[in-house]
Amino acid sequence: MRILLIGAGGVGGAFAAIAARRSFYDALVVADYDVERARRAAAVDDRFEAVQVDASDPSSVAGLCRAHGITHVMNAVDPVFTMSIFDGAFEAGADYLDMAMSLSRPHPETPYEQCGVKLGDEQFAKASAWESAGRLALVGIGVEPGLSDVFARHAADELFSDIDELGTRDGANLVVTDDAGNEIFAPSFSMWTTIEECLNPPVVWQDGAWHTTAPFSEPEVFDFPEGIGPIECVNVEHEEVLLMPRWVDCKRATFKYGLGEEMITILEVLHTLGLDRTDKVRVKGVEVSPRDVVAAVLPDPATIGPRMTGKTCAGLWVTGTGKDGAPRSTYLYQVVDNEWTMREYGHQCVVWQTALNPVVALELIAEGTWSGSGVLGPEALPAQPFLDRLADYGAPWGQQELTP
Repeated sequence: MRILLIGAGGVGGAFAAIAARRSFYDALVVADYDVERARRAAAVDDRFEAVQVDASDPSSVAGLCRAHGITHVMNAVDPVFTMSIFDGAFEAGADYLDMAMSLSRPHPETPYEQCGVKLGDEQFAKASAWESAGRLALVGIGVEPGLSDVFARHAADELFSDIDELGTRDGANLVVTDDAGNEIFAPSFSMWTTIEECLNPPVVWQDGAWHTTAPFSEPEVFDFPEGIGPIECVNVEHEEVLLMPRWVDCKRATFKYGLGEEMITILEVLHTLGLDRTDKVRVKGVEVSPRDVVAAVLPDPATIGPRMTGKTCAGLWVTGTGKDGAPRSTYLYQVVDNEWTMREYGHQCVVWQTALNPVVALELIAEGTWSGSGVLGPEALPAQPFLDRLADYGAPWGQQELTP
């Protein structure tokens, strides 16, 4: 296996650090538009090589694949580049993995009722070509989507005979401070992606169909485990809702994120001011995207780890009928402590937790434990080998029974 990692930011850097401790691959080439950033990520292992790439150009991706004999392309950049990397990998005859699928476009007339172009639609439209070529595109294999989707497969196979709801619930008690110890606003993940998924109409799977709702709708308080505690969660657009129902029978699928009042207020203000827009505007003779400016002025998520404390939790709340025929409510989750990831890997917990899962997936693929062709989500593959492997990486998963 020869891997091309595209993107050496927070998640890409963490991916390289995790992969450096494994031996299932023959080569790992780290590519970024900023070759210096690629070199920093690649410096963790003498086996790694750093190169420059234009992720917006499929031919640039395909050319790198051919030049380095790449068998698997790992996409670790913002989803605006998903289709160019996806197409470049296919052109070069390589398999493909990502953690964020192709972008959605709201319905032009009723965005809070009907779906327009859904997350991943552009990729699934090309599934038959990937299958005919015998190539695998494993999409949504981060933590959410990714591990949450593996939990869905596990729940269907081992825990439930009938599933009412697959409810992804994400929460954290992370705090970032400045040099004086004052708490500051510093998102732990890409602000560009956060704006995209939080301000788009959230999608809900209900009774056999996808529909949309308003941003931040259906607030609920969910009590997260291992000391994180109760957090208000709201509907957010996310890939799990578009992936899980394709392979797992359920009456309802949702994604709710514990954003917090401050984040919701900031996002609403950005939208009101038009600062969430991606189309460019002219400012003093220079064309810039307002969203790119917002992302650029905030702290880089890759750099905030030393000033961050707390834990992050990714998980799936499953309700329905258990294998014994009784009502069941179960939360499958993984909690990661920032102090541990910083001490062990030098990367903050949110990007580390995201990067972990594609490394595990690639290891299972290299062994032949996971295999397939076409465009597949994690829930299309057996869950138990993946869950068993997490402990080897120091990141075990948990299970908590709730009152039905």
